Parts: sequence; C-alpha cells; structure tokens
Amino acid sequence: MAKGVGKPRKKLPKELAVVRADNCTGCEACIEVCPVDCIYKVPGEDQPGLQSFVDIDLERCIGCSLCERWCPWDAIDMVDTVTIAEHVANKGGPPEYVAKNGERLVAVAKQLAELCAEQRAAAAAPKKPAPATQS
Repeated sequence: MAKGVGKPRKKLPKELAVVRADNCTGCEACIEVCPVDCIYKVPGEDQPGLQSFVDIDLERCIGCSLCERWCPWDAIDMVDTVTIAEHVANKGGPPEYVAKNGERLVAVAKQLAELCAEQRAAAAAPKKPAPATQS
C-alpha cells in the first residue's frame, strides 16, 4: 500500500495530473511509475478487455509529474491545482463514464481547488510579528 494513504493532507501540491481520456490508450505506463498508486485503469463499457483508459484519484495525487513524463501518448497534463476543476470537466472520455462519474469527479476537483486557493491566500497573508518579551 502507498505511503500516507488515508491521512488528510497538510498541503496540496501546486499542480495535479489530469488525463485527457481521448488521448489515453490504456497502456498503463503511468500506473507503473506512480509512487502513490493514484492512477487506476477504467475498463471500457462495451469491451472491457479491449477498450480502456486511466484516470487519476486527485485526492491521492502528489503532483510529482512522473506520469506526465512517462506517458508515451502525451495524454497527461500537469495543471495548476486552483484550475483543476475546469480541466477535469473538459478531459473527455467515454460518454457512459462521463455521465456516470463526471459530476463526482468535478466536485472533488472543485473542493481541492478551493482548498488550494485558501492555502495560497493564507501563505501570502502578512505574518503577525511575535510579541516582544520583557527581560
């Protein structure tokens, strides 16, 4: 099992991976290199053994970009976490899969984008000086 599975994140990565499903052949090169096992194979509806592509569990992705570098079909993009929901909504895929899972995947992406925006705003906020101590 991958390290850190099931633990809440302290900080989101700057970028997350998104599969452009229409470019993905299901070759699984990305699955082999993912250090946190966040990439999973999605079988086709009509012919599960022949039609497939991969998708990414955004809640587990650490933004390492190994999948993007190893994909021989240029089907994976690393995108700014704040804009992840837009990319997930437009990534494509088999109509049955999109109809069945699209809303859930976009909702997760929106939550992560909002959390990332909050974390960035907190990091950019001026720090309050520590109170002076008297000796």
